[in-house]
Amino acid sequence: MSLKLICFFLCTLITPNLTGEDALLPAPQNISILSTNMKHLLTWSPVIVQGETLRYSVEFQGEYEREYANESWIAINECSLITATVCNITEDISATVAYNLRVRAEVGARRSEWGTLKGFFNRVTTSLTPPLLKVIADGYHLLVELEDMGPAFQFRVLYWKKGEESRVQEKVVKEVSSVVHLDTMEAGGDYCVKAQTYVEAINRSSSFSQTQCVRAQGDTSMWLVTALASCAGFAVAALTLPFLTWKTSKMFQYSCCPPAVLPDTLKVLESPTQLILCGSEEAEQCDLMVVVIPSEEILHLWIQETL
Repeated sequence: MSLKLICFFLCTLITPNLTGEDALLPAPQNISILSTNMKHLLTWSPVIVQGETLRYSVEFQGEYEREYANESWIAINECSLITATVCNITEDISATVAYNLRVRAEVGARRSEWGTLKGFFNRVTTSLTPPLLKVIADGYHLLVELEDMGPAFQFRVLYWKKGEESRVQEKVVKEVSSVVHLDTMEAGGDYCVKAQTYVEAINRSSSFSQTQCVRAQGDTSMWLVTALASCAGFAVAALTLPFLTWKTSKMFQYSCCPPAVLPDTLKVLESPTQLILCGSEEAEQCDLMVVVIPSEEILHLWIQETL
């Protein structure tokens, strides 16, 4: 009987302390992770204490801490004594290994037990979504504008001419800075594009986006007229160029090396050339001599006389 009385008194002494300022707070519940496109958010249900604003702290434990650092835990500084019930753990989950995570509530000097995530989290399980894209027809150029999802993401882009699905072409885009040129389109043709994301760090790809199609600006008749005009211009140039070359060479020849023109007195109408040489003016009759002189010597004689 005395033992029961002792237990009763002990209980009455301890109970006020448990319900006072030193009593433990309830541990956070419903701890889970929302992970999409390599962004990881740890969430939990709030701990309710009437008239108090509770704060929360988050810690993680990776493979290294479990196996080589005596199962130690590392505090996430960005999620220390926060009032929100969500913590962005993306920067701390930097390896593709299994992580433990836990949360504790605090108010004043009172703290709760740690609430721990059920199971491990590995970033390889993140949900990858297809990229947002915009297909553009700039004249006959097929362009695509891709959503910038961060440095970890690459894009696999497939494109083809409508009706020629068996001839699908592929382009891998590693950096998104502006619109990407895919192909030169035929006039009046419809071209289609779809893309998927790829993360090398976890070696996973998303599903493909919905297919988007555009038509090349302009029509086939205009393209044909342009092609014919180009061919005609080429033909005219091919025919005109030889004539212009010949004409230019002739002009150059006459400018630099003009032909020599003999005076009428030296022109020889008959061959061989006949020259009448008279011994003196007083002779009544001149001897007739027939001399054959080459044209070159006649030109030489004429030049000497003019000098």
